[in-house]
Amino acid sequence: MATMEKVPMLAEGYERLTADLKAYRAERPKIVDAIEEARAHGDLSENAEYHAAKERQGQVEAQIAELEDRISRAQIIDPASLSGDRIVFGATVTLRDDEDKTVKYQIVGQTEADAKVGRISYNSPLGRALITRKVGDEIEVTVPSGDKFYLVEKIEFI
Repeated sequence: MATMEKVPMLAEGYERLTADLKAYRAERPKIVDAIEEARAHGDLSENAEYHAAKERQGQVEAQIAELEDRISRAQIIDPASLSGDRIVFGATVTLRDDEDKTVKYQIVGQTEADAKVGRISYNSPLGRALITRKVGDEIEVTVPSGDKFYLVEKIEFI
């Protein structure tokens, strides 16, 4: 039996999921029309359009099911409503790395993560290492490129 574990996310991540779900649901009638049109062409065993439409229908239905599941388990977190001296989901953290460079990350959900814009998943190696840490803590994390060391300089809830 599947667990009903909540999926933490920011409001904008939730909005993106609901928009994606709406787009997939809107695609359903178009796929049904494509299947009907392909059926009208006769022999289904050698009908590439029919098989392609049925395959796309399966993909869309799987995406819809996954999005509905995530949305139903969503726990929307507003970082501005948080406070404290420890890093939690939604916090924006300023770190100094072992080369004395400053980096800034916000801890977000898996679907919202994009390291290029400073958003890392709470499930990523760095995200897991940061959760519950506080200013002044030193962190060692193993990433694909090797071991990295960070010093927590600032925690913000913005």
